[in-house]
Amino acid sequence: MAVELKDLTKSDENYSQWYNELVMKAGLAENSAVRGCMVIKPYGYAIWEKMQRALDDMFKATGHQNAYFPLFIPKSFFSREASHVEGFAKECAVVTHYRLKNDPEGKGVVVDPAAKLEEELIVRPTSETIIWNTYKNWIQSYRDLPILCNQWANVVRWEMRTRLFLRTAEFLWQEGHTAHATREEAIAEAEKMIRVYQEFAEQWMAVPVVVGHKSPNERFAGAEDTLTIEALMQDGKALQSGTSHFLGQNFAKAFDVQYVNKEGKQEYVWATSWGVSTRLMGALIMAHSDNNGLVLPPKLAPIQVVMVPIYKGPEQLQQIVERFEQIASELKKRGISVKIDDRDNVRSGFKFAEYELKGVPVRLAMGPRDMENGTIELARRDTLTKETVSQQGLEDLIEQLMTEIQENIFQKALNYRNSMITKVDSWEEFQQVLEEKGGFLSAHWDGTPETEQAIKEATKATIRCIPVDAEDEEGVCVFSGKPSHRRVLFAKSY
Repeated sequence: MAVELKDLTKSDENYSQWYNELVMKAGLAENSAVRGCMVIKPYGYAIWEKMQRALDDMFKATGHQNAYFPLFIPKSFFSREASHVEGFAKECAVVTHYRLKNDPEGKGVVVDPAAKLEEELIVRPTSETIIWNTYKNWIQSYRDLPILCNQWANVVRWEMRTRLFLRTAEFLWQEGHTAHATREEAIAEAEKMIRVYQEFAEQWMAVPVVVGHKSPNERFAGAEDTLTIEALMQDGKALQSGTSHFLGQNFAKAFDVQYVNKEGKQEYVWATSWGVSTRLMGALIMAHSDNNGLVLPPKLAPIQVVMVPIYKGPEQLQQIVERFEQIASELKKRGISVKIDDRDNVRSGFKFAEYELKGVPVRLAMGPRDMENGTIELARRDTLTKETVSQQGLEDLIEQLMTEIQENIFQKALNYRNSMITKVDSWEEFQQVLEEKGGFLSAHWDGTPETEQAIKEATKATIRCIPVDAEDEEGVCVFSGKPSHRRVLFAKSY
C-alpha cells in the first residue's frame, strides 16, 4: 500500500482532518459499511492488544477476574434505575424481531412480523443492569463479597456524530463491575481503579492526566460519584480517557441485591463500575503525533525497531540481512520487537517514510560501507534525529533508548499540558483564554449545575473535573460572582 505522506494535512491547518487522515494512512482503522462503525486494521489492533494486555495484567494484580455477560439486555432492566435509563435512552439500539424472510414481492428480505420479540432487547451500551441482575443470584451472604469482575467486550451507543476511535457507534472496551459489603470498600475500589488508569496512561501511553471528580452534570448516569482521568490533546482540547464510578446502592436496590451481614441482618450491596475504551487509541494519536505521522511510545509500539538494508544486488542484501538477523536475535532476547524490511520492490526512502508514518520508535539502516566499518545508522522517531553509531554495544544502546524515548515522549506531553493550564479570575478572561489559547482553565465555580450549564451554552466549555488534589481556596465564580471554595478545570473537549 502506497504511503502518501506528502498528502497528510498539517495539524495546524486542520487538526480534525489531520487526525482522520493519520488514522487511515497509518493503517490503524477505516470506516465500515455500517454508518458510525469502524474496522480496526491489524496495525491498529496490535496497539490495542498491547494496551489490553497491560491493563489486564494490572486488573489481575489488583484481584480482579475476567467474566463475560450477554450482549443483549431486556428493555425492562433499564427502567429499574431511572437516572441510568435517562442517561442512555437516546443512544440505545433496540432489537425488536428475531427473523427475516423473503419478500413475497421479490424485493430481497424483510423482517418477519410473526417473529416479534415478546420483550424488546437493548444492545448493551453498558452492562450495569444485566450484571446486577446476575449478581442477585451470586450474593446471599457477606462471605460472597467482594465480587471483583471485569469484562472485555464491545458496546453500542448510537452516536450521531462519529470520529474514528474517539466516538463510534460500536467500540471496544473493558468494564469492571464490583460488589462490596460496605460503602467505604466501594469508594476505596473506585479510587484504586482510577489510579490504575492513571498509571497506565502515564507509564504506558506516556500521556499525563489530571485525576478528579466529575461535576453532577457530567457524572455517569446512575452514579453517586464519578472519578475521571482527563488528558489534553495537542489542539488544546481535553479528552476524558477513563472513568471509575461509585454507584452507591442504586443498582443493588434496583435489582434487590441484598446480603446477610455478620450480625445476621439483610443489607443492600455497594457497587462500583469502571472502564476505558478504544478511545485511548485516539488519545495516544492526538497527544504525541506530528506532521510526519504517528509517534508511539515504545511500550505500545507493535514494532519497536525496524531494520532497513541499503544495498545493490542480491549478494549485498543477503550479507546485510544476515547481520540484521544476528542483531535482531539479541534484541528479541531482551523483549524488544523487531522487523527486518528486506522487500526489494520498494526503495529505502519509501520504507523510511512508511515507518516514520507508523511511529516506529527506532529505525536502523545499514549499507556495505557500514558493514566494513562496523557502524550502523540509527534514527529516533521522537526527536527525528539520526546518527551513525558502532555496531558494538548496539543492543545495550537500543535497550537504553527504549526507556529514554518513553520518558522523553511523556516529558514533552507533560510540559505542554502544564503550559496549557491557565488560572482565570473573570468572565472576560475566561472567554479570551478559551478562544485564544485553549487548554485547561482553572477557575472558580459556584457549585451549581445551572451555572455550569450556562457556561457550556455560552462557550461550549465544560467542567472536565474537580481535581482530587485541589486545595480549598476562597474566591468568586467567574460566571455568577457567587462565592466559591475551590478551583475546577474547564475545557472544550472531545
